Amino acid sequence: MSKEKKSEVREPLIHLSKRTTISPLKAWTIRLIAIVLGLLVCGLAAFLLIEKLQQNPERIGEFYQTFIRGSFSTSRKLWKYLKNTSVLLVISLGLTVAFRMRFWNIGGEGQTLVSVLGAIAVDFYLGGRIPEWILLILMFFAALLSGALWGIIPAVFRAKWGTNETLFTLMMNYVATYLVSYFLVIWVPSGSSSLGKLKYGKLPTLYNEQLLIVLTALFLTIALYIYLNYTKHGYEINVVGESVRTAQYVGISERKVIIRTMILSGAICGLAGYLIAAGSDQTVTTNSVGGQGFTGILVAWLGKFNPLAMILTAGLIQVLNQGAGQISQDFGVDNALPNVIVGIVLFFIIGSEFFINYEIHFRGHHSRANARKEAAK
Repeated sequence: MSKEKKSEVREPLIHLSKRTTISPLKAWTIRLIAIVLGLLVCGLAAFLLIEKLQQNPERIGEFYQTFIRGSFSTSRKLWKYLKNTSVLLVISLGLTVAFRMRFWNIGGEGQTLVSVLGAIAVDFYLGGRIPEWILLILMFFAALLSGALWGIIPAVFRAKWGTNETLFTLMMNYVATYLVSYFLVIWVPSGSSSLGKLKYGKLPTLYNEQLLIVLTALFLTIALYIYLNYTKHGYEINVVGESVRTAQYVGISERKVIIRTMILSGAICGLAGYLIAAGSDQTVTTNSVGGQGFTGILVAWLGKFNPLAMILTAGLIQVLNQGAGQISQDFGVDNALPNVIVGIVLFFIIGSEFFINYEIHFRGHHSRANARKEAAK
C-alpha cells in the first residue's frame, strides 16, 4: 500500500499550457479587461499618492476623465493628439518592417533623430537662399537618406559578420545624440546649445498645420500594409523572419533582404524625422524625438506588427501620454507620478499577452476533460 502511494503522481494545483489558437475577439477582450484593471489600480495609486484626492475622494471620477480631457476636450488638443499619434505611428511602422524579418531594430530613436538633424542641416545652410519648395524637397531627401544610412550600417554588419543587431542599433542611438550635440556646438557659438526655431523649411498648411502629417501617416500605413502582405518583397521579409533555412532553400538571399529592409526601415524613420523637423519643430535638440523611438517598439509589438492594428495601439498610448500631462496640470503633481500611472496601465496591457498565449488550468482539469471525452463517446 505504501509503495502504491509513493508511486502515485500528485497533479499540481496550477499548470500552464500554450494556446494553439485564439479568436481575435477573445484576444481583444482579454486586452480590454487588462486596460480596465490597469485603470482601477491607477485610481487606487492616485488616491494614495495625490493629496487632492485624499482631501476630496469624489474627484476620483475627475481623475479618470482627465485621460480623455487631455486629448479631446478642445480642438487644439485633438489635433495635437492626432499629430503626435501620427508621428509615433510612422516611427512604429519603420520598426515593424525590421521586426517582421526578426531583425530587432532598437535604433528607431537614433534613426529618427539623425533624420531631424539632416533636415535641419539643409534648412540651416540653405534656408532663405533658395525657393521654399525646393528647400522642403531637399530637406525631405536629406532626412530619408540620413535615416536610411543609420539603418544600413547595422544591417551590413549583421549580414556580413553576424553582429548582434539589438546592441548595435541601441548603441547607435547614443551616437546620434552625440552627433546632434556636436553640430549644436558648431551652429550656436554662444555655447547655449539651443538653435532656436528656424524661419524657413515649414510644411505647407492644408486645413491646419497638423492635417498633412496625419494624412501622410494614414497613407503610409495603408501602403506598408499592402507592401508587407501582397508584394514579393513583403513575402521575402516574412520568409526570412520565419526561417533562414527556408529562405535559402527557395533561393532568397538573406543578406540582400536584410540590407534592403533596413534601408526601408531607416528611411521610414527618416520620414518621421522630416515630419518633426519641417512639420512642427523647425529645430533640432537632443530631445527632438522625445523617446518615441522606444515607445514605437511597444506600439509595434502590441499591434502584432500589423500596420492597421498599430493605429489603435499608437492612439491608445498617446491618449495615456497626453492624459498624464493633463493630470500633472489639473492636480498639481510632479510629472513623474503621471508617468508612473501610465506605466501601470502599460504593465497590465503587456501582462495580458501572457493570458492570450497561455491557458491556466487548475487541479482536476485533465480528469474533467477526460470525463467529457468519455461522455462524448
